[in-house]
Amino acid sequence: MVDALSSVRWKRHQDAVMELSALGIVLTVEESGCLQAKVFLKREVGRITHRQLFVEYEYAGEGRERFGLSLGLFVDCLNIFSTPGHASAVEIRYPGPDMQLLLKSVDSQDACLYAEIRTRIPDTISWDYNFEHEGNTPVTCTVKSAVLKEALDDLEWPGSSIQIRMQPDPPTVVFKGEGHGDLQVEFPYHANTDLLIVFQCDREVSYRLLFSSRYKYKFLRATTSNIPSSVMKENRRTKVTIGRGGMLKIQHLVSLARPGMPYFRNIGGGTEQTSRIAHIEFFVKPEEDDNDA
Repeated sequence: MVDALSSVRWKRHQDAVMELSALGIVLTVEESGCLQAKVFLKREVGRITHRQLFVEYEYAGEGRERFGLSLGLFVDCLNIFSTPGHASAVEIRYPGPDMQLLLKSVDSQDACLYAEIRTRIPDTISWDYNFEHEGNTPVTCTVKSAVLKEALDDLEWPGSSIQIRMQPDPPTVVFKGEGHGDLQVEFPYHANTDLLIVFQCDREVSYRLLFSSRYKYKFLRATTSNIPSSVMKENRRTKVTIGRGGMLKIQHLVSLARPGMPYFRNIGGGTEQTSRIAHIEFFVKPEEDDNDA
């Protein structure tokens, strides 16, 4: 769980919005109306196993409960409750007497840890990314997560722009950086299917993401900069999709049930199994063309 939450923590002091429902937990982080990230911790029906995320999940509210909190403080508290090499159980309860998020260790015979995290009313409503496919066929590709991270790291040029292009003939995905010179990374589909696993594009699509005060490089790089090392070791894949108007959608999968990872009990109805995979989505808005302003 810590790995999943850390994936969307691109700066030290970062706020997030947590949404609780009968379906599970969704944590949303956004910045400057240009970048939005979501972590989905889903609750699934099934028999209880020793490797699930939620040992017990109870939600007695109606609809969805939303509140803001410090993402960094939440992650730091979970790390304190975790014991290396041991699956520590933590009870997470909301709301406390003063609308706090309460954490409590429940499986230690020697000591019991408590923590309280202040919550707040979210300052703003999450912006509507309105992600839609442009045309009947989605323009998308699936690439090894480690390869995508390396490509974006290499394309960091001062004052540059990044162009993402997908073309059907030959099937290729191109990342191009332009600044004090040009740098281009190509993923030809038929040349190396180990890197570019899935490719779907029936027309050429090209969008340029400009580094400016309205869309900085850090927003694009944040989609891969904090991918946990476990994703690299497990050779996982990342899905990249370009939607209507150039909206970029990047999806990762992060394992939650590796040996040594803590399990969590969320008290907040039923005792049912949830997924052992966290679904993480990033939405990145393209820079608007000055001519369209």
